[in-house]
Amino acid sequence: MKAVNLGIACLSALLALSAHAADPLPVKKMNGILVDAHGMTVYTFDKDVAGSGKSACAGQCAENWPAVKAGDAPLSAPYSTVVRDDGTKQLAYHGKPLYTFVKDKKAGEREGDKKMNVWHVVTD
Repeated sequence: MKAVNLGIACLSALLALSAHAADPLPVKKMNGILVDAHGMTVYTFDKDVAGSGKSACAGQCAENWPAVKAGDAPLSAPYSTVVRDDGTKQLAYHGKPLYTFVKDKKAGEREGDKKMNVWHVVTD
């Protein structure tokens, strides 16, 4: 009976690990740019310092430029996680936090590119 329980415990652990490893990345490359899971264009902000682990976009900025949320799956380079001031996890690319733009209404729109000369579409 103990062997069955141990076998079930091992199988459960393996299934949990494989499910966790299969978590999809919240962004993907499409037509030479990064987009989120809904196909919305992803941006970086010049005021963010790569590798600092922080986002410089808060308050009204964060309302207009929502953070791309990072899941719980382990990430490999060039992706990493930034912990925002509110404790949420934000996806970063080459150490720069990633955002979407509220004025992009349809997948593939790039209304935020070069906005105020500090927002940029993430390209390959």
